[in-house]
Amino acid sequence: QLQLVESGGGLVQPGGSLRLSCAASGFTLDAYSIGWFRQAPGKEREGISCISSRDGNTYEADSVKGRFTVSRDNAKNTVYLQMHSLRPEDPAVYYCAADPRNYCSVYESTFGSWGQGTQVTVYS
Repeated sequence: QLQLVESGGGLVQPGGSLRLSCAASGFTLDAYSIGWFRQAPGKEREGISCISSRDGNTYEADSVKGRFTVSRDNAKNTVYLQMHSLRPEDPAVYYCAADPRNYCSVYESTFGSWGQGTQVTVYS
């Protein structure tokens, strides 16, 4: 059974950084494209970044471009979302999701496997 576990969330001041991890068990993550999503209270889930499986294409939404970077470490079976310059509008539960196609997507319908999420809070 595919399992994804996010970690690395926490409390950070504006301008601070966090690195989220998306670890896989039960499958080899490098065979899957990964999407990162976030959902703030009262808002719809937003696709913010993705990385494709074979060719490693990446994408960042305008809301995070230049601040967030997605990468993968196949040896550790983990995908990361490095977040810099965090802003008051970034707090949310952050999720990763996996799809077996070589396709970078930030559309929820693409993905069949989801993690449980990790909370990111920005406070001043």
